[in-house]
Amino acid sequence: MALGLAGVFPPIPTPFDAGGAVDARALVANLQHWNRFALRGYVVLGTNGEAALLDLEERAHVLEVARDGIPDDRLLIAGTGCQSTRATIELTARASRLGADAALVLTPSYYRAQMTRDVFRCHYHAVADASKIPVLIYNMPACTGIDLDIETIAAIAGHTNIVGIKDSGGDVTKLGAITQRLGEAFTVLAGSGGFFLPALSVGAAGGVLALANIAPRECLEIQERFLAGDRVGASELQLRMIPLNAAVTSRWGVPGLKKAMDLLGLYGGPVRPPLAGLADAHVAELRQILEKAGLAEWPGEEGGHHERA
Repeated sequence: MALGLAGVFPPIPTPFDAGGAVDARALVANLQHWNRFALRGYVVLGTNGEAALLDLEERAHVLEVARDGIPDDRLLIAGTGCQSTRATIELTARASRLGADAALVLTPSYYRAQMTRDVFRCHYHAVADASKIPVLIYNMPACTGIDLDIETIAAIAGHTNIVGIKDSGGDVTKLGAITQRLGEAFTVLAGSGGFFLPALSVGAAGGVLALANIAPRECLEIQERFLAGDRVGASELQLRMIPLNAAVTSRWGVPGLKKAMDLLGLYGGPVRPPLAGLADAHVAELRQILEKAGLAEWPGEEGGHHERA
C-alpha cells in the first residue's frame, strides 16, 4: 500500500494552557520529543486528543501546528469523524488541505438504533468518495457503544479509498478474521497497547496506541522483537506494559494519560471540562505504575524533553 501504515502511531493529546486554550508551544515541544523515536506517524484529533471537546477552528489550529511539527517522513492521520456525513466530509476536506495524509473516521453513534450496516456503508463510502486522502475506519465501542462486526467492516472496506481500520474493541479473534478476509491491501491497526502483541500475531500491521505517548520506545520494541522472531522477549515486554496501558486508557483515560506525561517530563497539562483532572489520591499510584513499568522522567535541562537512556 502506497501510504505505508505499518508501525506505531501515538494518538497524541491536545495540550491546553491554564486558561483552557490550545497550547501550541506545548504541542510543538511534545512533538520534538516524540520525533526522536522511529514512530510511523501520529494520530491527531483522536479520542486522546479530546477532539469531541474542540470546536472546528480549534481542530484546524491543532492540525496546522501538528503538521508543522511532524517531519515529512512521518504520517499525520487526522481524526475527522462527526455525527453527520456532511460534517465529516467537510472536516476531512479541511484536514486534507492542512496537510493530513489520511483521515480516521469514527463511527457516528448518536442515533445508534438506526446505525445499520447499510447506513454505515453509505456513510463511509460518501466520505471516501469526497476525500482526496485515504480513509480509515475507527471502531471505538467504549465511546460510541457500537462495535462494528466483520460483515459491516467488509462492506465498508469495499471502497478503494478506504484503506484500513483502527480497532479499539480488543477482540483479537475478530482482528485475525479481518486480516484473513480482507488481505494485505486493507491495514489493521490495534487500537490499544493492551493487546498490541496479540494483534500483531494475527496480522495487524501496527497500532494506534495511547501507551506510545509515554512509552514509545517500549511499543516500538514490542513490534521489533515480534518481527525479529523474539516472541518470548516481545511477550515479556507486552506483559510489563499492560498495567500502565490500563492506567492511561480504561482506568483513568485522558486525565491519567496527561498526568503520566507530566510525571515523565512531557507536557500533559489540564483536560477540558467536563473531563476532570486525575484526582490527587491517584497520582502516587500512577507514579508507582510508571516505575514498575520501568519508566522514569527523561533527564535533561529544565523544560526539555529527552529520550530515556
